[in-house]
Amino acid sequence: MDNKKELKIEITPEVAAGHYSNLAVISHSPNEVFVDFINMAPNMPQAKVQSRIIMTPENAKNLLAALSDNIRKYEATFGEIVRKQPKGGAPKGELPNPFMA
Repeated sequence: MDNKKELKIEITPEVAAGHYSNLAVISHSPNEVFVDFINMAPNMPQAKVQSRIIMTPENAKNLLAALSDNIRKYEATFGEIVRKQPKGGAPKGELPNPFMA
């Protein structure tokens, strides 16, 4: 007997349009992980949070594994993703890339 259940996912046109994000700020409390997706423009002193996702630490870890697996598959198909960083760090007056170590 097959006990697999199919999950039907619906998406409204507004949600399907999505929001562009080029920065994510991640924080946590003992029970939640917060991910703020932000669209940051060059030479602009302020940026607006486009979307905030709140999840349990367990679900955040599952998301990390799923993202890692998806990036591995992407790179197997399209080649390595090379992270760009200006030589000598961020130009004067600009924010550094928060994803670079």
